[in-house]
Amino acid sequence: MFICVIMIDNTIDKEKIPGHIAIIMDGNGRWAQKRGLPRFEGHRAGAAVVKEATRCCLELGIGILSLYTFSTENWRRPGKEVNALMRLLQQHLKRNLPELKKNKIRLVVSGEKKDLILPLQRQIQKVIAETKNNSRLILNLALNYGGRQDILQAARAIALKVKRGALQIDEIDQKLFAAHLYTRELPDPDLLIRTAGDKRISNFFLWQISYCEFYFTPKLWPDFKKQDLVEAVLDYQRRERRFGR
Repeated sequence: MFICVIMIDNTIDKEKIPGHIAIIMDGNGRWAQKRGLPRFEGHRAGAAVVKEATRCCLELGIGILSLYTFSTENWRRPGKEVNALMRLLQQHLKRNLPELKKNKIRLVVSGEKKDLILPLQRQIQKVIAETKNNSRLILNLALNYGGRQDILQAARAIALKVKRGALQIDEIDQKLFAAHLYTRELPDPDLLIRTAGDKRISNFFLWQISYCEFYFTPKLWPDFKKQDLVEAVLDYQRRERRFGR
């Protein structure tokens, strides 16, 4: 059993657990490069950490874990690497479906699925269908996702409703706009973690993180362990969230 206690004797406050954690999983390529390995080996190592982080969220009682899995900008990478990433994700979804069901984890996907390779699309549909009634943890994969694209597609959908007469302009408010985002079923993240040292958002959840707490760590994603996630939560719990008050 994993105990949520760190060496300085600070303990997780179960009353102040972030409901929704989002993670920018950065550093797979650099991890592989440092070891003289192909970039794909870094992605493979990073996929194993996803499993560990998901289990830790279950133990902590976190309700939603969002992972920046593949961005709209990632299409600029070499085709061989993109295809390898797609197939790696497909394999992991297939292999881990029994564990998702056993642990009552529901899979959702934020992003444009139609551009993904067909075997991955089919696997996503299967896992979503077979986990739709699970309620212990929502695992949200931001897949073929970009924050600007998310806002743009929401604006287009709202504009189309106005054009058709189904919506009046004065009915448009923040709640309605959020209801047209890819994350419409989810509350905004409470805590955003980025690994590998960079301190930028990289087009992730631009609307959703307006009052999110940020946590940056120099650790590369494949080196990010349970204790690192616990420390991020402890750091979050030390902060006072005022929301402009």
